[in-house]
Amino acid sequence: MTTKDNYTRNLFLIAIILVAAAFRLLAFEYKELSNFNPVGAIALFGGAYFTSKWKGYVTVLATLFTTDVIINYLYTSKLTFWYSGAEWVYGCFALMVLVGSMLKVVNVANVLLSSIAAVLIHWLITDLPWLYGTLYPHTLAGYGESLVKAIPFERNMAIGTLVFSAILFGGFELAKSKYTVLQDKKQLAL
Repeated sequence: MTTKDNYTRNLFLIAIILVAAAFRLLAFEYKELSNFNPVGAIALFGGAYFTSKWKGYVTVLATLFTTDVIINYLYTSKLTFWYSGAEWVYGCFALMVLVGSMLKVVNVANVLLSSIAAVLIHWLITDLPWLYGTLYPHTLAGYGESLVKAIPFERNMAIGTLVFSAILFGGFELAKSKYTVLQDKKQLAL
């Protein structure tokens, strides 16, 4: 794979991620789509397909940051670049990129399992009770209460991650089968 081919592949990956990220902004207009978004799938996808893993982390976290700024502005009419607990959210998505980078073979079973892992990472970490001030007691019972209250949001995230993973992974695998410039070095050697 030449440098030009790798550049083309990376641009294609970034373009796919940006198009998918636009769907995250729909939740502002359609409240029933809250947490039904592509961010978990984008994290897995970036981790799986960027040959330089740091590019996966940078692209995914920059996309998350940019859409966060836009969404926060739509809700508050103020530019908000950081919010309370953001480091935990971004940490979760970095872990999801790591899960994606562990996918050695992209197939339905592996994408399904990694999607479930992504949702569990998000649910178990972002619903820690101390992230919400005094909303929940900082005890095991408070953590349980927080987890239970988050189920509707995590259900939407699970469905969104599964749907967008199918679209992103399936679409890119189809594109790779048609355009060799999108294949990585290992595939070209076969």
